[in-house]
Amino acid sequence: MAAVFPASHVIVVGGGLAGMVAANQVLECGGRVVILEKSAFCGGNSSKGTAGISGSSTPAQKSARVQDSPDSFIEDTIRAGVTNSEYASVLCMNSGPDLNWLMDKFDLDLSLLSKSDGHSQPRTHRGKERFPGMTITYALTQMVEKIAEVSDRARIITKAEVGRLLVRQGSVIGCEYRKAGKVSKEYGPVILATGGFGADFSSTSLLSRLRPDLLHLPTISVEQNTGDAVKMSEAVGAKTVDLEWVQVHPTGLVDPEQPDAKVKILAAEVLRSAGGILLNAQGERFCNEMGPLDHILSEMWKTPAPLWLCLNAAASREALWHCKLYARRGLMRHYATGRDLAKDMGVPLQRLVDVHEAHAQAAQESTKLRGEASEPPPGPWPGYPSGRSWDEPSGRTGYGKLDFSNALPGSAFVDEPFYVAMVTPVIHYCAGGLQISPRAEVLREDAAVPGLYAAGEVAGGVHGRRCLGGNALLDCVVFGRVAAKSACQYAFGEDDEFRPCPLPASATFLSSR
Repeated sequence: MAAVFPASHVIVVGGGLAGMVAANQVLECGGRVVILEKSAFCGGNSSKGTAGISGSSTPAQKSARVQDSPDSFIEDTIRAGVTNSEYASVLCMNSGPDLNWLMDKFDLDLSLLSKSDGHSQPRTHRGKERFPGMTITYALTQMVEKIAEVSDRARIITKAEVGRLLVRQGSVIGCEYRKAGKVSKEYGPVILATGGFGADFSSTSLLSRLRPDLLHLPTISVEQNTGDAVKMSEAVGAKTVDLEWVQVHPTGLVDPEQPDAKVKILAAEVLRSAGGILLNAQGERFCNEMGPLDHILSEMWKTPAPLWLCLNAAASREALWHCKLYARRGLMRHYATGRDLAKDMGVPLQRLVDVHEAHAQAAQESTKLRGEASEPPPGPWPGYPSGRSWDEPSGRTGYGKLDFSNALPGSAFVDEPFYVAMVTPVIHYCAGGLQISPRAEVLREDAAVPGLYAAGEVAGGVHGRRCLGGNALLDCVVFGRVAAKSACQYAFGEDDEFRPCPLPASATFLSSR
């Protein structure tokens, strides 16, 4: 059924990945779209995403002979704390087709796989270079910009701060925004894609109200992530869910020149999946670097700082683009030898030799466990997520390491080159937000709010207590598309009522490779 007000376009609030996915999907459905972005440019937190985007049953997995399925992905996501299995089902069942949509329609490279925290299989995808979040978000942004240049089908308005939803008879019919001191209005169904509230440390912030224990931490959120959409939606009766579930990430990069800076950059997950190990101030390992983030954080709080993320030569080569980028920004340092590293850390050289040797021995035993046909003796420690581990530093915490990459024998440590960064916990992701339906409709106590949708970090309930690596970008893509399709159906109607209007001949839109 078409909306009860004249609506010529869909309004998307927020120009990050969720917003750009929604905008492209509206255009693909034949609608018009206007994007209102608070910042001077689009991108948001999504453009800083480093882990990649997760998905199951993809071409990359098939090429790598990875045995995965949406059902397995759902199980991992529910294990992370999702309380409503419908959300997990929508997220994971759509993951493969939606990654294909990104690759086919936007010519994106998602050919490389890694195994992110909490996943039972390698299913986090990225391309050969650059931050995957930046690459994906910019490709979709450029498509909308191109359409805006050659037609009236799309508009992007930056420096537009949306402050109020417009309501008529209980339905959202548009929004009001301020730009350059002038207040303007746009009419149509609204898709909220504004991100979370992890950058607002003011006395009236959602963080102050719900998680004052985290106010001392730095954040990786862009400055515009202040929870505006949650507040304006609450004002029209929208429900929220799990707002207190603010995820802290263990590896924010510390700038030695500005160690107390409130905004930091996240160390890409690939640094640990490539074989990076975490060392405390005494040069000792203390956790399973490939375990769940809450495990790593728990052990970080217990161990003496400063904390170091160290990549040997082989691990560095696997994540070389990231290492060089961080080094250029002064966030990572290259050491010609392990001897130089030990000296700079103020740790006895032999201790670091012993730590690396023990890690390499555990890796070797783990390989034996997987490679032998007969049943070998199990390790002495409980493994994560199951089985037994030979890795004592992580095993004694109950999360024994089973996945090892590029482990370095102690005998090679002294003359080995390293890339090393100091790391600290940072506010990373707001898992709670507006309560949505599986159709991305924002909910009231008794029903959906007509004309209001949400996707990405602003929507709660999709991830539970812990957003698995790569699931945040996936959430933006899956629910961005779902929200756009729902908004188009609401605004333009179905069947004969919804008549997609063609793009001008000068625009090449969403053409396959």
